[in-house]
Amino acid sequence: MNEIELTKEQQEELARQWAILSRGAVEIIPEDEFKQKLARAIKKTTPLKVKLGLDPSAPDIHIGHTVPLQKLKQFQDLGHIVQLVIGDFTGQIGDPTGKSETRKQLTPEQVKQNAETYLKQLFKILDPKKTEVSYNSTWLAPLTFADVVNLAAKMTVARMLERDDFEKRFRANQSISIHEFFYPLMQGYDSVALHSDVELGGTDQKFNLLMGRHLQKEFGQEQQAVLMLPLIEGLDGVQKMSKSLGNYIGIDEAPNEIYGKAMSIPDELMVKYYQLVTDLPHEEVERMVNGLQDGTIHPRDAKMKLAYTLVRMYHGEEAAQEAEHHFKTVFQKRDIPEDIPEVTINQGQFENGQIWIVRLLVDLGLVPSNGEGRRMIQQGAVKVNGEKWEEVDANISVEDGMIIQVGKRKFAKIRLA
Repeated sequence: MNEIELTKEQQEELARQWAILSRGAVEIIPEDEFKQKLARAIKKTTPLKVKLGLDPSAPDIHIGHTVPLQKLKQFQDLGHIVQLVIGDFTGQIGDPTGKSETRKQLTPEQVKQNAETYLKQLFKILDPKKTEVSYNSTWLAPLTFADVVNLAAKMTVARMLERDDFEKRFRANQSISIHEFFYPLMQGYDSVALHSDVELGGTDQKFNLLMGRHLQKEFGQEQQAVLMLPLIEGLDGVQKMSKSLGNYIGIDEAPNEIYGKAMSIPDELMVKYYQLVTDLPHEEVERMVNGLQDGTIHPRDAKMKLAYTLVRMYHGEEAAQEAEHHFKTVFQKRDIPEDIPEVTINQGQFENGQIWIVRLLVDLGLVPSNGEGRRMIQQGAVKVNGEKWEEVDANISVEDGMIIQVGKRKFAKIRLA
């Protein structure tokens, strides 16, 4: 690609966009090509077409899922076109990336239902008016068997087996279904169908992302650049954020829950979270990162700013202010919050005014099961009127207005009927 001549103002704009778009990226392939595409877009005032493919394999989105979405929002704010591809066709196969066995295929009904939920959550981050939403069944479903054979002929089995998870399964004599080989081909073909300039994805998606470049070349198109983003660690600071591991922050969780969870993020992860999952301006993020590194900003203050920002992004300014007030009241001042939910209990279920403490926790909705109630008491996480309760098998005399607490964020005030 030939060097593009820019005016001084255009060079400054290129430097500005590059600083924003490259922030937090693990790898850009090829970097010089991406810069050239960006320079051409600035010179000709023609926006880049930036693609992200999403398979709606699960209906709920957590903060880890928002890493590429925040990067898309940056592209969007800079005037570029976002191509959001809902993999309603590929989702029925399931991406085998990182899987040690063939993934269960979803039904069309499951994919459709998940996709609807996905879009509702995605537009909490992206501007729907500036987002082109496509479903890849539009171009994949009409392909004939001859088309599929022609597509498959553009990639060798040897190249497919270079993919890390396929190679591991092959060496371990674990089954690999033929249809799994088609997944990266179909994801790559999405880029052909949309003539994408850039594709985003996690580091675990490298093979699939590069497939788009390969197929665009095979079909005589200009190849897309690939921008890879890191997989963000969860609240434990070790494992990738995952609902199954319980180390996640869901974007649809209650404001107090989001704020409280954000305050438990390890200090060493704060910079990564600021860079990857907030919508703060580039300059503000840089000030925060520099302040943490040179010690002029206390980690606690930075964490409270992060928690406030996450709640504000998904629930609004007022909810963020209330969540911050709640946190300060409950955890910094160690007071009992003012707005405790009240739960009405019929006195008729008590024997001599007493009830088993574990059953009470379940009835109040503070724990999902007797087993969890026992565990919380054994861990010292249950308080009655501010005093720790330690007797798992004991009954408790229930009084009107009694406050029960489980963990740091769950409270209930008893109202007797």
